Amino acid sequence: MTAAAQTEANSERAVFRYLTTAIEGGRESARNSRVCPKDAGFAAAVALASVGTMLLAPDGRHGFDALAWVLGTVGSAALVGSHRFPRTVLAVTALAMVAYQLRGYPDGSPVLPMLVAVYRCIRSGHRAFFVVTALATLAVGLGSLPLLSLGDEALRAALEKRLLSFGWVVACAMGAAMRIQHEAMLAQAEERAAENAQRSADEERLRIARELHDTLTHSISVIKVQAGVAVHLAKKRGQEPTSALLAIQEASGDAARELRSTLHVLRNADGGPEAVGLERLPELVERARGSGVPATVAVAGERVPLPAEVDRAAYRIVQESLTNVARHAGPAAVDVHVSYTADKVVVQVDDDGGGDPGAPPQPGIGLTGMRERVTALGGALHAAPRPEGGFRVRAELPLRQPGGAEAAP
Repeated sequence: MTAAAQTEANSERAVFRYLTTAIEGGRESARNSRVCPKDAGFAAAVALASVGTMLLAPDGRHGFDALAWVLGTVGSAALVGSHRFPRTVLAVTALAMVAYQLRGYPDGSPVLPMLVAVYRCIRSGHRAFFVVTALATLAVGLGSLPLLSLGDEALRAALEKRLLSFGWVVACAMGAAMRIQHEAMLAQAEERAAENAQRSADEERLRIARELHDTLTHSISVIKVQAGVAVHLAKKRGQEPTSALLAIQEASGDAARELRSTLHVLRNADGGPEAVGLERLPELVERARGSGVPATVAVAGERVPLPAEVDRAAYRIVQESLTNVARHAGPAAVDVHVSYTADKVVVQVDDDGGGDPGAPPQPGIGLTGMRERVTALGGALHAAPRPEGGFRVRAELPLRQPGGAEAAP
């Protein structure tokens, strides 16, 4: 063996020793992994491109032996695991390219799989490994030039080819780094947009709270005071206050308390839930009776602790239904049914008012709000005239949230 051949063999063995650790590091994981179809298809496409480039290279049809074709395709085959083992794939493709260059084959495409491996390795965050591998590949490629016994022109062409390949590798690494930076900038822009949207929502919530406080609070307070004065004067004259007047006084007090609770929620993004639920259903029905609406309550099943959102929604549905009866049904009796089961609570409000079975209801703000509450909880709402006359509101509220997890009481 000549000295040049011995030195070339030593260089190849040095490259193999350098890359052995990286290859062995991913071998155990590779045994338990499954091939991604997208990676396999991409590796096949790169392999075809590599073979086509070798065939189109100068002297390509008679300048290669069997080892050249193996080295030209082994890097492409390694791309099958580029997502799972980016460092191992980069090591294999670098080894194939260096071995290809050491053999002095005509210009081919082993650099193409390495470019893909470099991109995946940088995107995976293994920048230090890439730098070491790229510098080692360049050092071995340039160090092997004097061993090829080439003339000046051939030596210059080989040097240009080595540097051009290294330049492509560096350009690919820079492209991957720029892509990472671009994605980071997009993430920051999305985060800033989310913060701006949250800030706008907070400002709008505070504006609504101020408007409610300046308008409704004043009006409700006036009603409450006037009703209280009327009740006081009636008692002072020795007269019994009318039930309608007492109902106005009680309803205005409840409205003032609930409005304060609503304002608290609006002014505090993490404010607690409104303190209303089905435990206050007897008070609600009693207040409806005081306003002239005969109402009865029937409860079926064993009462279970309800999630706060479900409990509040059930109360609001009954409240809105009783309000609609007082406003639209005329003289009508109301039956409120609450049924508890293991996985849901059913609230049904029936009245025998003047609802026309043939006329579909016109959805106003009240019905729309009820439907939105029920839909948000993953339930079902039926609001329509009854065949025998009157109107029915039936809401089925699951005790589990739409995502599948059970809501906390």
